[in-house]
This record gives sequence, C-alpha cells and structure tokens, in this order.
Amino acid sequence: MALYLTRFSYTPEAWARLAKNPEDRRDAARKYIESVGGKLHGFWYAFGEFDGYNLWEAPDNVSMAAVAIAIGGGGALAKCETTVLLTVEETLDALQRAGSVGYRAPGA
Repeated sequence: MALYLTRFSYTPEAWARLAKNPEDRRDAARKYIESVGGKLHGFWYAFGEFDGYNLWEAPDNVSMAAVAIAIGGGGALAKCETTVLLTVEETLDALQRAGSVGYRAPGA
C-alpha cells in the first residue's frame, strides 16, 4: 500500500464549530481511510501555512482520491493538498529506470 501526506486548513467556520464543540478529528479521519481499506498513521495540528497534517496508507491512488474528494467536498476545509510518498526503495527503482527513458531537452 502507498503512503500519502495530506496538508489541510480549516475554514474559519469550521474552527468556530470546533471551538464551540471540541472533538478529536482523528476518529473521523480514521473512519474515512478505513472505509477504502486504508489506515491512518498520524494526525497532527500545526502552526504555519497549514492547520494540520495527516499521514495515511491507502491501497491505491484512486482510493486515496476518493477520501480526499469526500473530505474536500464536505465544506470544512479552506485548502487541502495530498502528496504521494515514495519509499527509498521505490525512489531507487525510479532512479535506475530513469536512464532508459531517453529524455531529450526542448530544442536539443
């Protein structure tokens, strides 16, 4: 299964609802990813450009996209970005394969 890093920010309205009725959103995140056969590895809040980060595992990109679309369409997030993470072994494999791609720079 692949790993994914999601960075998200809540809308001001979502923060107001959470301040009025605090809840542990890890439970909801866990339910979402488990519904597609995945696993939540971590959930953190942060200072900075994004309000929080999730580390997920999902069976494939389509499964993760389904979760991201469902969450993004829920209206509580102002922004949400998901990045596919590669293992060191996958990156080494990609590096080995890169030589056979035959890339040519534009105009060369």
